Amino acid sequence: MTEMAQYTAQPPKPKPQAQNIAIQVGVDSFAAKSADNSVTASDSIRNLVQRIELADQVGLDVFGVGEHHRREFLDSAPAMILAAAAARTSHIRLTSAVTVLSAADPVRVFQNFATLDLLSQGRAEMVVGRGSFIESFPLFGLEPEDYDALFAEKLDLLLNLRENEFVHWSGRFRPPLTGQGVYPRPVQNPLPVWVGVGGTPESFARAGMLGLPLMIAIIGGETRQFRPLVDLYRESGRRAGHPPENLKVGVHAVGYVAETTQKAVDDFFPGYAKTFSRIGRERGWGPITRAHFDAARSSHGAMTLGNPGEVAEKILRHSEALGGISRITFQMDVAELSQPDFLRGIKLLGTSVAPVLRRELMSRTATR
Repeated sequence: MTEMAQYTAQPPKPKPQAQNIAIQVGVDSFAAKSADNSVTASDSIRNLVQRIELADQVGLDVFGVGEHHRREFLDSAPAMILAAAAARTSHIRLTSAVTVLSAADPVRVFQNFATLDLLSQGRAEMVVGRGSFIESFPLFGLEPEDYDALFAEKLDLLLNLRENEFVHWSGRFRPPLTGQGVYPRPVQNPLPVWVGVGGTPESFARAGMLGLPLMIAIIGGETRQFRPLVDLYRESGRRAGHPPENLKVGVHAVGYVAETTQKAVDDFFPGYAKTFSRIGRERGWGPITRAHFDAARSSHGAMTLGNPGEVAEKILRHSEALGGISRITFQMDVAELSQPDFLRGIKLLGTSVAPVLRRELMSRTATR
């Protein structure tokens, strides 16, 4: 009996086709303010850095901090939070999740993450995207109708900056660069840049044509619904001449792990329902019910929640559904968890999920 079967106490399932890739496991955070009014914003930020420090200690691969400009989140300057974490960690990779590039100056974005790379001795990454909220557009004097054009142009400049110390570039939304040097230069060459996407085919195709790794935010529905878009990404990359090993796919998933399935559900559901019902009022969704939640955590649902064995199995199903993934990150902020629950969940991910997942992948590869 495998370790995962021991965790789940379920009959063995037929093994799916083996995969010969490792899957990095990590956590993403939006630096949500604590639902406990006695916890200050300062305490919330310090608690987040503590969670990143623990993720490093228990052997997780990556920790990401998002970017929002809303009352309920404290992540408007993710590079600052990641820099604080860099000084207290040794191994974990530190990334944005995502940098809202459409509303940012790519020169400053590059400088911030190059500095983070120096501070962390080569552990910085960024996931860049257009953002799922548009509050940054009026804040920075941008027009929402330029949503896609801004991102395309600024991504072009960002990639130019990471390839060249002295940059010659011109575009529509920013004054040109005429050979200026951009500093500092990072330890990593090139500095890793992933593209964060939702469900727009053009975004998947663009990432493939550029040969950039892809981070898919899957917050609802079934993971397998994204397979045609992932196939489009890989085919676009192949046609552009990029080697398959460069076309990595990651999944940003709502999820949580606890000692038992019931505890995971009890910890997660109340805050999850509250958060997504609030977002639903903004976007025209109905209230989140327990039936919605149970569908999301079902066998093919996008949510990755349960005991360690169930979570490891679910990660493998996500990977199989998408033809292989290289990374999965857990978004726990949406459930308004207490700091002790956050820490227990992170510890279980590092000590009871990631090692089992790695061994299972090695076993399946060895028996191909």
